[in-house]
Amino acid sequence: MTVLDLVNFYLVPGLVIGSIYALGAVGITLIFAILRYAHLAHGDLATLGAFVALAAVTGFGIPPLAALPVAVVVTALVAVGIDRTFYEHLRARPKIVTVMSSLGVALMIRAVVQVIWGVDTQTYVRGIVRPEDYFGLRLRDREIYTVLAMLALVGALQLFLARSKWGKAMRAMSDNPNLALLSGIDNRKVVTLTWLISGALCAAAGVFLGLNTEVKSMMGWHMLLPMFAAAILGGVGRVEGAVLGGLVVGIAEELSVLVLPTEYKAAMAFSILLLVLLVRPTGLLRGKVL
Repeated sequence: MTVLDLVNFYLVPGLVIGSIYALGAVGITLIFAILRYAHLAHGDLATLGAFVALAAVTGFGIPPLAALPVAVVVTALVAVGIDRTFYEHLRARPKIVTVMSSLGVALMIRAVVQVIWGVDTQTYVRGIVRPEDYFGLRLRDREIYTVLAMLALVGALQLFLARSKWGKAMRAMSDNPNLALLSGIDNRKVVTLTWLISGALCAAAGVFLGLNTEVKSMMGWHMLLPMFAAAILGGVGRVEGAVLGGLVVGIAEELSVLVLPTEYKAAMAFSILLLVLLVRPTGLLRGKVL
């Protein structure tokens, strides 16, 4: 195997799937940093976003990338609605109650997707898309768009958190919720904004996963563990850590097929998750301790 073969068949797919994991992991880390619980319905929200984009593609005949804003808006609003309906009245209860509730919400979202769109595998674009050759690197346009979109979305989020009034309010809630409340920060608005951002990132992860693979009702559930592994590996509460963790998990999964059967690829994320929890619970960039 040549170096170019290693890059084209393992590192490039790893970067692409890692970028998708990173988008989902950023949403997970925001929710944990501000609301202090693990959201198990995150993967199925990504599935919902992918199918909303599919509906826009088939209904209006637009390209998948043009359907992305539609999926982002719809999924973000659904995420806020889920919080108001199922999670808000549980704020004062032990966090494990909300975690278990989110598992039930995940099953509900999946059931709605299966009832509306069915359980068959679907695609945004039919036919084989051949990669372009860039000095030996074989890249498809959708792979380039995925990585660039991840960088753009995360960069915009970092600017928002660092420069805007509500971004600073979110950081304050993450660092010290009680002090933030005493400072006059509107907790309800910060929570709503957190769900809007997380829902939007979920939709983006789902759309790009469907664009690079297939659209199916279990796609989000299968990527839930890698997204959590990415968030914990990078450091819970650190946006840049979630991106780093997503890329590491994605590349590790693709490289694992060099020594393991393909069906054991998912075990790599589980192994990374266990290793980080045992050796460095704060993650690579020293996030919050679980």
